[in-house]
Amino acid sequence: MKVLITEALAESGVELLKKEFEVDVLLGMSPEELLERIGEYDGLIIRSATTVTAEVIERAENLKAIGRAGIGVDNIDIEAATKRGIIVANAPESNTIAAGEHTLGLMLAAARHIPAADESLRGGEWKRSKFKGVEVAGKTLGLVGLGHVGRIVARGAVGMRMRVLAYDPYVSEDRMRDMNVARAESVDEVLEQSDFVSLHVPRTPQTMGMIGEVALEKMKPSAYLVNVARGGIVDETALYNALKQGSIAGAALDVFKEEPTTDSPLFTLPNAIVTPHLGASTVEAQDRAGVTAAEQVASALRGQVPLNAINAPVPVGEGAEFVAQFSELCETMGKVLYQLTDRPGNSLKIEYRGEVARFDTRLLDVSAMKGLLARMVHEPLNFVNTPALAREMGLRVETARISESSDYTSLVTLRLASEGAGDENVVTGTLVGPRMQPRIVDAFGFTVDIVPQKHTLFIRNEDQPGMIGRVGSILGEHGINIGNMAVGRNAPGAPAAMAITVDEPVPDEVLKSLREIPGFTDARAVSL
Repeated sequence: MKVLITEALAESGVELLKKEFEVDVLLGMSPEELLERIGEYDGLIIRSATTVTAEVIERAENLKAIGRAGIGVDNIDIEAATKRGIIVANAPESNTIAAGEHTLGLMLAAARHIPAADESLRGGEWKRSKFKGVEVAGKTLGLVGLGHVGRIVARGAVGMRMRVLAYDPYVSEDRMRDMNVARAESVDEVLEQSDFVSLHVPRTPQTMGMIGEVALEKMKPSAYLVNVARGGIVDETALYNALKQGSIAGAALDVFKEEPTTDSPLFTLPNAIVTPHLGASTVEAQDRAGVTAAEQVASALRGQVPLNAINAPVPVGEGAEFVAQFSELCETMGKVLYQLTDRPGNSLKIEYRGEVARFDTRLLDVSAMKGLLARMVHEPLNFVNTPALAREMGLRVETARISESSDYTSLVTLRLASEGAGDENVVTGTLVGPRMQPRIVDAFGFTVDIVPQKHTLFIRNEDQPGMIGRVGSILGEHGINIGNMAVGRNAPGAPAAMAITVDEPVPDEVLKSLREIPGFTDARAVSL
């Protein structure tokens, strides 16, 4: 597979990709050149200068993943990518330290008039009294948004003995209390109570212009505004007027509505500090962003879900890494279930038991669907397009969570049925041991215990002497070597089942021979 890199990337990230893929680094491509070449590539890595439009995505016949070496993805048409089943992933934590430090640096620069004092001294003046600033200790820092960068800023501010007040409806009060942050119930509360206001929200239709004339009027005349988040969140005309009139004491901006920009009325004001979008501009942050983006694209091209996927069901919050370990198991179980079923069915029920039931399992839902549909659709499946294809095929999916699991710490059960029909096919699996090894522990409604392998034979039979020997003889006659075998039954003399891993595919004539033996009721070969 081929990966295109259109902007400067850390060499370590490029080398990581070259170990598995063919990589082209074509810097400074024009939009026309990108449209012409994009059809050749399976993966694309960009920064902020490349715009991936719907037209680019339409031309990208082979594209499977887009990696953004940075946090913002507003230069990518996410909706168009999702419709095409293209995974979009970013590097959200790569520049958080850099952006947090820059925010604190701008706040201190504004409080102590550092840029103006530097310029004055270089101009031959020594005017200490002109640049009397304020201390931040004992002051209130108000944060609008308490995500990755906001939390770094909060920790730094607490370390400087500031009171931190934050508005973020998605962060619990307990979590804020752990960070020594006071909870605000609204943006207005932050604006009204803070000596310094720092913005940490994405640019969306809801946040565009959120700090305008009305919002600025709510701030203290002695307050400072800091924005290292996204341009457009602050109404720059309203801010210019507020600074010009002395409605607020000052502002420090790293981002602007239109970038690049070298001509803004704000640049003429002595109480405005400006930098050219330097939030992520550290050597360390740029290297981390490049490597992270490369890792995300490589993961997607291997058929996995990148941890930073924007448009795929990545597990979030507590237990995310634990849940992700079940993804391959659930996809395998979906494949097994389909191959053990005479009719595909249109109702899939997924049951989570034990520890795994406590967490966000959306990734596992899609993993199970992906495995089930793998042989039912004639196009590549991934974690973006699978839910849409399932809906198109009329597959109804429901989940259930059961807090306790009697025999295993965690269990996942897939039940496939046709609505209105009485038949149901079931497969259950788990992860075992310190290496979290996948195991199928129930098939055909019988308890078995087997590690899924590339070729597995599932047999139903009467529980009577000699059945295992007959299977061994038939397989041996056809040169098929047995790797492992698990036998299950509900009671002595009752129907039983075998799950047998083999080294070679089991031909149809072998399955037919097994079914013709008295006492064998079914034999199915499962290929993974």
